[in-house]
Amino acid sequence: MGLSRQYLRYVPAALFGLLGSAGGNAAMVALGGERGRGVAVAACEHVFVWDLRKGEKVLILKGLKQEARYLCPSPDGLHLAVGYEDGSIRIFNLLSGEASVTFNGHKAAVTAMQYDQLGGRLVSGSKDTDVIVWDVINESGLYRLKGHKDAVTQVLFLKEKNLLVTSGKDTLVKWWDLDTQHCFKTLVGHRTEVWGMALISEEKRLITGTADSELRVWDISYIQEEVKDPDEPESKKSKGSSPVAEKNTEEDETLELDEGPEERLLKCSKVGSIMREGRDRVVTLATDRTGKILACHGTDSVLEVFSILSQEEVQKKLEKKMKKAKKKAKKKSEEEEPEGDVELSLQEEIQRVTNVKASAKIKSFDMILSPKGELKVVLLLQNNIIESYLLNLSAQVPQAVRASKISIGGHRSDVRTLAFSSDNIAILSASAESVKIWNRSTLQCIRTMDCEYALCSFFVPGDRQVIVGTKTGKLQLYDLASGSLMETLNAHDGAVWSIALSPDQRGFVTGGADKCVKFWEFELVKDESSVQKRLSMKQVRILQLDEDVLCVRYSPNQKLLAVSLLDCTVKIFYTDTLKFFLSLYGHKLPVLCMDISYDGALIATGSADRNVKIWGLDFGDCHRSLFAHDDSVMYLQFVAKSHLFFTAGKDGKIKQWDADKFEHIQTLEGHHQEVWCLALSPNGDYVVSASHDKSLRLWERTREPLVLEEEREMQREAEYEESVAKEDQPVVAGETQGETGLAGKKTIETIKAAERIMEAIELYREEMAKLKEHKAICKAAGKEVPYPVNPILRAYGNITPSEYVLEVFKKVRSSELEESLLVLPFSYVPDLLRLFNEYIRLGAEVELLCRALLFLLKIHFGQITTNQMLVTVIENLKKTTISRVSEARDVLGFNMAGLQHLKREIEAKDEVMFFADATDRFEEKKRKRKKKEKMILAVV
Repeated sequence: MGLSRQYLRYVPAALFGLLGSAGGNAAMVALGGERGRGVAVAACEHVFVWDLRKGEKVLILKGLKQEARYLCPSPDGLHLAVGYEDGSIRIFNLLSGEASVTFNGHKAAVTAMQYDQLGGRLVSGSKDTDVIVWDVINESGLYRLKGHKDAVTQVLFLKEKNLLVTSGKDTLVKWWDLDTQHCFKTLVGHRTEVWGMALISEEKRLITGTADSELRVWDISYIQEEVKDPDEPESKKSKGSSPVAEKNTEEDETLELDEGPEERLLKCSKVGSIMREGRDRVVTLATDRTGKILACHGTDSVLEVFSILSQEEVQKKLEKKMKKAKKKAKKKSEEEEPEGDVELSLQEEIQRVTNVKASAKIKSFDMILSPKGELKVVLLLQNNIIESYLLNLSAQVPQAVRASKISIGGHRSDVRTLAFSSDNIAILSASAESVKIWNRSTLQCIRTMDCEYALCSFFVPGDRQVIVGTKTGKLQLYDLASGSLMETLNAHDGAVWSIALSPDQRGFVTGGADKCVKFWEFELVKDESSVQKRLSMKQVRILQLDEDVLCVRYSPNQKLLAVSLLDCTVKIFYTDTLKFFLSLYGHKLPVLCMDISYDGALIATGSADRNVKIWGLDFGDCHRSLFAHDDSVMYLQFVAKSHLFFTAGKDGKIKQWDADKFEHIQTLEGHHQEVWCLALSPNGDYVVSASHDKSLRLWERTREPLVLEEEREMQREAEYEESVAKEDQPVVAGETQGETGLAGKKTIETIKAAERIMEAIELYREEMAKLKEHKAICKAAGKEVPYPVNPILRAYGNITPSEYVLEVFKKVRSSELEESLLVLPFSYVPDLLRLFNEYIRLGAEVELLCRALLFLLKIHFGQITTNQMLVTVIENLKKTTISRVSEARDVLGFNMAGLQHLKREIEAKDEVMFFADATDRFEEKKRKRKKKEKMILAVV
């Protein structure tokens, strides 16, 4: 191969230490047929499904690279739609964990999604201000709705009507008629962003949550209904609230931008508002599936729960009020007062139940109401905890009781230090509140010990104890067997920024913000309480410096000590005499991390100026300065027994470098925010890293060689693919930008699909020309000459060229079909139309071809109609298409009728069974009652 140097590739092995990302939302899912037992939460690019009862992770829905942002379970509970940071949506099967459908349409993060009642359509809103409606069954986009001027915050389908409500950060709530795909009403009564929205009271009311502590309530009256059935009595609900609605119509004129003739569909008027206790903005506002409970929370740790009265309850309350009013009237004066004044206030219809106080800030919630009237609420908190609460609504004073809490598998705050044990098996991670020990192979948390704000750590030789340096200047020694804190020493007056074990393993050195480097030795001390001696540490020497110490490292032979200072230099001292040896200067900002290679020949320093410098340790000369990251270099470590080293940066990347060749070998991408620290296992096979996204990631060295040229080539390809997606979208001639648009977007996949179609048509043209030639040759020769078959067609089983084009067509993803046809040059369209005619006449793939045909006619209408050659083709297509489509419709009609007939038969059977059961039950009750009566009589 002629490889100058062989490197081995590191690949992601696992993501752990994360329970749920605060950037996503929580959604309850069914587990083992039990509703509300599982909860799905976004975890960086994956989605984790947790069993709330056992506190275990039961399923991982694997993502690609982008962070998961929004989860929405389907109505049947079998699928979960996941929206990602880059605007793509994937639909996962919750039984198999596989992603079955991918939708690409949005250009920015998905912020809201909802299924319609049957689960056939999915609507998504995004930061790119667009709303897209997707057909889940056909796996394609239906249309894009444009109108919002800022990120969309909520999207809701109406159950009864084909309408859609969307709210956005642009303070608007828009009503869309999906039959005509246009916005027929805009509510402009809000002064600030609309953060949440919910439909209640059988979709007769809309509640919106904004940046203040009011929840605004709007009455919705559907005008079409009233026009259609003048005889139908008005519903009880609107009777109760009609006077309020009338009062508010005058105000409404000022609040709303009334669009006159569009009032045909519905009227929406403000009724009043309910006050929340929280003073900040609404983060999530939602109802449960039955619509009886409404809950919302702000940026704090309180979830406010409200109960919504049903129409019957409202009617009962009204009647009670009427009776009271009549009694009062009778007492005051004998003649009765008119009853027209009696009406329920909004606060009586939407009652506050209770507040659920969580242990930290709430980021998202989901709830489910059991038939027994028990409300189960699950909360995803900001500090990496999932909690579930139970509320008994039938109680006099409902109290929230915590049912479960999943917290053991992660830290509450960012991990600031990592360390590997000498046997490569245990991993230590420490954050502002706890030290955790993990098993590398199972990724289970073995020990959790409380600590102060940890900054640096290491395993004591023997792997039975660990030492942690803290922000307050303490050294904390923990025993792993008992999981207890054995000793705390005040080491420095400021933070202990760095700690390094001496190569002879008899002691260690610490560097702190008090401008000191302190040398410590391990010793065995005897406690009064126990007979056995225990490990302790004592300070033996101190080196006073002029600046804060940021990092300390020993050379492997323990002759030299490197100290990085706040004045941007690295000073090197002799360990035995503490005399000054070298000063390495050249960085523009302080050196935050450094390491010395195994042979003591090189020292690599990483700085806040984003550079890594490689120096020789014999003369202190700078071999090379490398621009390493797009932000500060936070951590640097050499791989054991080599001159390769890893760096971690605030730009979220981990990079591997060669210190001899000064080459960048590979980038480990995965973290979505700053990487604070990393640790390499002593044998160099594993890297573990910790990030601000609360996740810990494990990377594993494979046996696969890595060739730098190939790596660069792959990088360039990835960059090209990204740039393609960012290019301008193709335009349809003669079309103006309106409220609606195509749902898809141009991606590298759609371009590849178009190229495959073009190749197939070219192959078809070539083969047809060859066939013509072959016939001419046969005619000239007067006998049958053997015909050479194209190898591609032979691979497909000796199919005809036209069948091959159809095969390629069928393989284009349904969601990418329109976009692929958009980028297809017109020169290929005439051939396609002729082929379509042939296929449809044979009755092959009628639905797919009609969809493609109508789309091609729409985008190339002018060119097709002016082309004389295509007139006959279009005429033929017209005849064949109409006959074939009507055939398909008849088959569907027949099947539907058959299914309905079967349904009626099953229902009839069930009814008979049901009545038989009911009779048996009635008899049983009768028997029990008689028995009871006999017992009472006997007692008496």
